[in-house]
Amino acid sequence: MRIETDALGKMELEADVYYGIHSARARDNFPLSGRSLHPQLIRALALVKHAAAIANCDAKRLSEKKKTVIVQTCEEIVNGLYHDQFITDALQGGAGTSANMNINEVIANRANELLGSPKGSYAPVRPIEDVNLSQSTNDVFPTAVRIAAIQLLKQVSDGFAKLQTALQEKEEAFAEILKVGRTELQDAVPMTLGQEFGAWAQAIARDRWRLYKAEERLRQINLGGTAIGTGLNAPRAYTFAVAERLRELTGIGLARAEDPIDPTQNCDVFVEISGLLKAAAVNLSKISGDLRLLSSGPRGGLGEITLPALQAGSSIMPGKINPVIPEAVTQAAYQIIANDTAITLAAQAGNLELNAFLPLIAQNLLEMLDLAKRSVTLLTEKCIQGIQPNPTRCAELAESSLSMAAVLIEHIGYDAAAKLAKNCLQSGKTIRQALLEDGQLPKEKIDRILNTRSMTSGR
Repeated sequence: MRIETDALGKMELEADVYYGIHSARARDNFPLSGRSLHPQLIRALALVKHAAAIANCDAKRLSEKKKTVIVQTCEEIVNGLYHDQFITDALQGGAGTSANMNINEVIANRANELLGSPKGSYAPVRPIEDVNLSQSTNDVFPTAVRIAAIQLLKQVSDGFAKLQTALQEKEEAFAEILKVGRTELQDAVPMTLGQEFGAWAQAIARDRWRLYKAEERLRQINLGGTAIGTGLNAPRAYTFAVAERLRELTGIGLARAEDPIDPTQNCDVFVEISGLLKAAAVNLSKISGDLRLLSSGPRGGLGEITLPALQAGSSIMPGKINPVIPEAVTQAAYQIIANDTAITLAAQAGNLELNAFLPLIAQNLLEMLDLAKRSVTLLTEKCIQGIQPNPTRCAELAESSLSMAAVLIEHIGYDAAAKLAKNCLQSGKTIRQALLEDGQLPKEKIDRILNTRSMTSGR
């Protein structure tokens, strides 16, 4: 065991841990969600500390020896080491101070270990004076959240691109399969199964583009602004160098905010990203619901498509297969929508020069990105790509549907088409049968009118 001291007193810690007294107090103070910092946020914090160490060394504020061991430790953290040493809860008071102190302590103790000093000695590398030099939680944490969000956002956008492609492939493959189009769950007009998938592809294409473009708003960082964005205790040379170093390390087009006070206190950009993810979740949920309807049955429902069979659907009903992927994706979509509400409330709750609720925003936003990424991957790979059409069932429903009456309007008029549909409903005959029996139109013309292309081309 080892004893560490801070302004509040002493605390006993295990000798081999890399975190310190500030982290331990935060662990004890905030036993809230039971979840630690998001791994991508931990890596982003390490990237910020890495860039700061180089910039401080360039500005002659940090020795080459200290910079070297800090940088090595940051690289280790980015590569996944010591993540178990980040013990603060994802939800914490202090606008992220506990998370910042956690990484300061881990880096300092590992850096000193590399230099041959015991953990807890904080010599020669100190958590605040060296690792946190020229920084504040208030510029470190928001910058790290932006980096983590951008890195995940790229993956989400790529996932939506693959889903769009999968839907477009089905649109082409099902282009000649006639089916009933439905509005308000009632028969409407004929369409093709390909057109159904094509409309979904267009919705996902919009999501893909919106999320891809949203990254631009996250690139403005306040690193170098320190406590409230004024840059107190950060030399000018460091302030300009640190953004450049961070840009090199991340490969992201980060830029120093024109007014660092703005991103220090305002969180509307996170609400914007959250809102776009919510819109994407709405589309994912809607498509999932449609897939469940179209695949319902297999004999007592619509049954126009068959989803991949992934697992037994019941412990009591033999042979039952459930649409588990659309169901799971729908649940993820609902959680994304709920997270958006939390982010909205937290963003508007900031006061004056700082938003104390940024840890909640960070946790919910990164979780949304994770859920969106995994959802589109599941939907693409375990559902959409394996969907099979049931053309016989589609044709059967289309032929028996009264929706074909709408196609006749330009040929026999609305009133006559409505009367024909009413008679067919009462007699149980199909529109085609009724037209043939009526004899007003020759069979060749009827076949031409009720041809798939003529009914679904919009002409």
